[in-house]
Amino acid sequence: MSDVLLEIEDLRASVEGHDGDILNGVSLTVRRGEKHAVMGPNGSGKSTLSYVLAGRPGYEITGGSVRYKGEDLTGMSADERARAGIFLAFQYPQEIPGVSVINFLRAARNARTGAETSPTAFLKFLREKMTLLGMTDEMVRRYVNQGFSGGEKKRNEILQMAVLEPDLAVLDETDSGLDIDALKAVSEGINTVAGEHTGLLMITHYQRILNYVRPDVVHVLIDGRVARSGGPELAAELEASGYEAFKAPA
Repeated sequence: MSDVLLEIEDLRASVEGHDGDILNGVSLTVRRGEKHAVMGPNGSGKSTLSYVLAGRPGYEITGGSVRYKGEDLTGMSADERARAGIFLAFQYPQEIPGVSVINFLRAARNARTGAETSPTAFLKFLREKMTLLGMTDEMVRRYVNQGFSGGEKKRNEILQMAVLEPDLAVLDETDSGLDIDALKAVSEGINTVAGEHTGLLMITHYQRILNYVRPDVVHVLIDGRVARSGGPELAAELEASGYEAFKAPA
């Protein structure tokens, strides 16, 4: 089995209601066990890339190709992609009033595996994951994200990732809005969950999360293109020089 999970070649994509393409030729490859960071300023196409990979409605691929585990991703619905092992953690997780975290996670796990897990068996499995992440029963008995702090919402996303055991995890600005303590807790969760069989694509504005979740590869996205790729030292260079140094001359 190939260790290549995701192959993006010259990807171009548009968003409903927006003139022209947002992604203008993105190419990158993610292998199992690798952590990739995609960094860029506002409007560079970072979140668009995550939504295109997840199959969000309104985001259309206009050119290039995306292959997941060697298969064309573009013909798969969002549900099919999730069942195939693609996970997206949102920048702004939504509240789902009336649905407890535990019931939501059990339904998601059943859909991911294609098998019905009994409440008792699932609770045992869930508690194993919660123990790994240092989480309590109190959180999973609440309604999904209702009344959660920013840090709790992001930790709940990482718990979802642990329960679903994805092959490819896309984290869209998971560090957004977190104070330093919440950032450390979320980063520890990511490091705990992301194993040798998982490919990780972290989308972020800032280097700070990369101080805790060390990437193997950093991609700088400017105007819908990968301006440069390199090792973790590239994030430090960005922090020192800013994004202007990576923009093409006008």
